[in-house]
Amino acid sequence: MTVAESIPTKLIVRIALLSLFAVLVQETVISKISIFGVDADITPLVVMSVGLLCGSLTGAITGFFIGLMVDTVLVQTLGITSLLYITIGYWTGRLRELRDPAHGLVPVACGAAATAVAGIGMTVIQFLLGVDAPVSLLLAQQIFLTILVNTLIALPVYAVVRRIINPALPDDPRRRRRRAYTTGGLSPLQSPSQRLTGPINRGTTPAGR
Repeated sequence: MTVAESIPTKLIVRIALLSLFAVLVQETVISKISIFGVDADITPLVVMSVGLLCGSLTGAITGFFIGLMVDTVLVQTLGITSLLYITIGYWTGRLRELRDPAHGLVPVACGAAATAVAGIGMTVIQFLLGVDAPVSLLLAQQIFLTILVNTLIALPVYAVVRRIINPALPDDPRRRRRRAYTTGGLSPLQSPSQRLTGPINRGTTPAGR
C-alpha cells in the first residue's frame, strides 16, 4: 500500500492547506508579535497536533513539508527544520498509536516538548554545521521563553487543527469503542450471550420448577 492510498485524499488536501496557512500566518503575522521578548511559533505546534490526531506517518510527512516551507521562506539551509519537524510529527504520532492518550492536557505537554525539540535541536544542528550562532545564557533564556509561550497557546492551536481535519479523519475503532463505553455501551468483558440477551437474573428460576 502506498502513502497516497493509506491517507485519504480529503485529509491530504486539508492538511496541505492547513500547513501552507500556518507557515504564512507565522511568518507574516505572529513573528511580528513579541510576547515576553520572544516570538511564538505555531509551526511545531501544528505538526504536533497533526501527529496526535493522524498518527506517525501523516505526522512525519506533515513535519517534512512544513519544515521545508519554513526553510524556504526564511532562506536558510534546506532540510534542517524538516529533520526536526519529522521527529516531532513521528513521535507524537507514535504516542497516539501506542497509548492513544485522551487526557485534555496531553497537547500542552506535547506542545512544550515539540517546541523544545525545535529550539534546542536547531541550536545544536547550527553549532555542528559551524553556523555563527553563539551559545550563551541569552540564547538559553530565549529558548525557555519560547517554550513557555508555545505551551500557553498549544491547546488553542490543537483545538483549531482538530476542528479543521477531524471531518476528514477515517473512523478509528479504538475511539469508537471508547465512545461506546463512556455512553453506556457494552463492555468487551461481557460474553456473547450477555451481549445478545442482556445479563442473566440468577434470582429467578425457569417456569415449571
